[in-house]
Amino acid sequence: MTLALSYLSIHAIFVLPPIVVLGWFASRRDHARWSTRALTGLGVILVLAVVYTTPWDNLLIAEGVWWYGTGSVRATIWHAPVEEYLFFVFQPLLTGFWLFQFLRVPDRSLRIPRLHRLVGALAGLSIGGLGWLLLGSTPTTYLGAILLWAGPILAIQWAFGITALWDVRRTVALAVAVPTLYLWIVDRIAIGLGVWVISEEHTIGVSLIGLPVEEALFFLVTNVFVVQGLVLYVWTLEQLDETPTLQGLRTRR
Repeated sequence: MTLALSYLSIHAIFVLPPIVVLGWFASRRDHARWSTRALTGLGVILVLAVVYTTPWDNLLIAEGVWWYGTGSVRATIWHAPVEEYLFFVFQPLLTGFWLFQFLRVPDRSLRIPRLHRLVGALAGLSIGGLGWLLLGSTPTTYLGAILLWAGPILAIQWAFGITALWDVRRTVALAVAVPTLYLWIVDRIAIGLGVWVISEEHTIGVSLIGLPVEEALFFLVTNVFVVQGLVLYVWTLEQLDETPTLQGLRTRR
């Protein structure tokens, strides 16, 4: 017998519990990062995630790249279900609270070499350019859409702080890897139960134990966005605190 679950049930069973647990540990553990800076950074990420992902997500649903099982969603806004918008908030919370357990920022000045910034920007734009090319073929629609959508964000983050991110690459890698693997498992379960269905027509047909490679890539790049964004945000504020000019202004006040 197949267990019938809704999109909301997926949140209740698999997404909300780890958010609560990780948030509790982050707020209680002495060595975790639970500060105004980290939390405001997460707030900024949440807003950007909703604003940037909403039109992209709705467009792909309208194009039939994926759809939802009968009775699996409660209501829709535009083309996307309400539960989808909730996930735009829940995923950054999950990944952010995991990162807070061991968040470490680079010990370097904001003045990184211009060449490094250029390389970072070009790398991100190249990813976006590849996505644009892949959109020209139906089987690579989803893959191209992900890369085109991801490219500008990666270009901005890498142009601003690729050197700093490299300094804490182990922290970034661990912060990205664990929630990505977990969400791959959750996504595979949801697809197996028919909560949502990924179009075979708009994907290249390669899967990881039943998970389309496009879905795997989506969770990878979105977690990269969250982790890199939080690291860069906290790093920037801490470096600004150490800027002599700003220190002098605070002293005079």
